[in-house]
Amino acid sequence: MGILDGYRVLDLSVAMAGPLAAMRLGDLGADVVKVEPTSGEWQRHTAAGGATGTEVNASFLSLNRNKRSLAVNLKSDDGRELLYELVRTADVFLQNYRPGVAARLGVDYETLRAIKPDLVYVSVSGYGETGPYAEWPGQDLLVQAMSGALFSAGRPGEPPVAAPYFLADAVTAYSAFEGVLAALLHRERTGEGQLVQVNMLDAVIALQMQELSVHTVGGIPQTRSEEVHAHSYIRAPYGIFTTRDGYLSLAFADLSVLAEVLDAPELAGLDAERDGFVRRDEIAGAVSTALRREPTEYWLTKLRERGVWCGPVYDYAAVQVDPQVRHNGSFVTYDHPTEGTVTTPGFPYTFGRTPPEVRRPAPLTGEHTDELLTELGLSDERRGELASQGVVHARPSDAVVHARPGDAVVPS
Repeated sequence: MGILDGYRVLDLSVAMAGPLAAMRLGDLGADVVKVEPTSGEWQRHTAAGGATGTEVNASFLSLNRNKRSLAVNLKSDDGRELLYELVRTADVFLQNYRPGVAARLGVDYETLRAIKPDLVYVSVSGYGETGPYAEWPGQDLLVQAMSGALFSAGRPGEPPVAAPYFLADAVTAYSAFEGVLAALLHRERTGEGQLVQVNMLDAVIALQMQELSVHTVGGIPQTRSEEVHAHSYIRAPYGIFTTRDGYLSLAFADLSVLAEVLDAPELAGLDAERDGFVRRDEIAGAVSTALRREPTEYWLTKLRERGVWCGPVYDYAAVQVDPQVRHNGSFVTYDHPTEGTVTTPGFPYTFGRTPPEVRRPAPLTGEHTDELLTELGLSDERRGELASQGVVHARPSDAVVHARPGDAVVPS
């Protein structure tokens, strides 16, 4: 039994931040009902990297396991009434509509609180529910750019480089996940539900707790370096360096040790704390020149022998076969009714008594509509009427999940 077994979550969110938060709740055992339009959620029709799949693309698969799908037209009176019936059975309601949309659909907090007073209602937005940017699109790259983070690395005169994954969406998802768990704990203690609001801009700002405090409290400006450097507030050498055959990551090295291992006498006599900031480019340049002389594995062996913090720079294929990743069971493999064998990242935590697991594959559109309406007590005749009128879309459930935690695809 999962930690959240017995809790029901209604997930009306789209794209990444909301669906990822809801999926994590499902991973912990909650009954997550994905309430989507009869044509399917937006992400079903948007294939990242062109990975379209047979019926379900890789993007949707990655964010929607452990959910049941109810496909319903919320713009119809009958559709809204069905949702209200479901709300009466729910503990958590999650949406990431633009401001004002939930109210127009009749699924805003005040409306649903009147139906279910102890409901935990989570609203995710780009910049906040009110304010000068409330109507702006909350897109990951735009939020990264506004957060200030992109000027903490890179070279002067060159454009900042964004994170190569959806950082703002991911941290917003975990902020919403955290908010749900805290609100449920409050409800367990007091019986009170509440409104939880999370926005992407605040989530990414809060993620930079240390960096922004160094700026606001310490008065230290961000400075970009001419040489390799991955963070404006960390002493050199710190970054990704080129070797003879690839790349190597290096952090917090003792400069006297580096001077010996790299045969770089210009580093001898330098003090990391004293010189690591003021002579950053000089230090990084010397390290960069030295590391280019030998291949990555040579340097990893030599540096690790002396206790220097270093590591390889993997692509995705290398991540999958890394021995620590395989030992951790960082990926899970399971069977999907239309996509066959599916391998995705697993769970970022373990529990000794209540481990997370894949109980359901990502659902097909409306796969569980009939099942859920039956649970609400609707007769066969009424379910048929709603389907024929286009209020709901129902598809027979044929999904059986056989998860194999710890598996990973080994590239041929």
